[in-house]
Amino acid sequence: MAYGLRESAMRAMILAAGFGTRLRPLTGTLPKPLLPIAGRPLIVWNLLLLRRHGVTEVMINLHHLGHLIEQALGDGSQFGMRIAYSKEPVLLGTGGGLKQAEPFFGGEPFFVLNGDTLFDLHLDDMTAAYRRSPAVAAMAVRADPDAERWGAVELDAARRVCRISGRGMNPEGRSEKRMFAGVHLMHPRLLASVPAGRESSIIDAYVGAIQAGETVAGCELAGYWSDIGTPERYAQAQRDADAGLINLKDRLA
Repeated sequence: MAYGLRESAMRAMILAAGFGTRLRPLTGTLPKPLLPIAGRPLIVWNLLLLRRHGVTEVMINLHHLGHLIEQALGDGSQFGMRIAYSKEPVLLGTGGGLKQAEPFFGGEPFFVLNGDTLFDLHLDDMTAAYRRSPAVAAMAVRADPDAERWGAVELDAARRVCRISGRGMNPEGRSEKRMFAGVHLMHPRLLASVPAGRESSIIDAYVGAIQAGETVAGCELAGYWSDIGTPERYAQAQRDADAGLINLKDRLA
């Protein structure tokens, strides 16, 4: 079954509720998505990337120091967007967080971005991967020698996701291992199996969909990527931005 994309502007959700534990003490008083990169909060660069690709309605989930994110971004008008917030008094994980925000998506496909990830990806490429096969979702993946450590995403010869961390379906023929880059495009029907009001991982829904015969497309991310997960990687991302390894200026155009 194909799950088409609407012609009007798409919506997106940025996952920003985590504690950023590995970045303490930096995240003791500032949530990780507000850590500055090239003078702007990390989450702002992702908002600008979404806007550049025509996404103007964004939901952001909040928990740890979430009020600071809401204060910094407001209603989104300063970015030419509309921002809404999904507050989680108790952390719901990626699955539960998306489930809580489900009404926002209006039954239409939407992008999901990790709020702690800095990346360079043309979202049109992900849209094309989603359209090429009648997919319920597309996942951005990238080559990484430590893919197993991150939880390998395996692609079959048709560039479909067949297994995640060893769970899913055995591929016909050889598969290639990638790591998930923290960017998705999904139809909200993928959320049908996610329990409401409980912590869960969206990966469980992906695995269930694959086992049920649904197509999850893989979209290669060949450009810059960093998850800003440790002080060392945060410092490196700042150096990379200063060196022009990721073209953040394009997002201001």
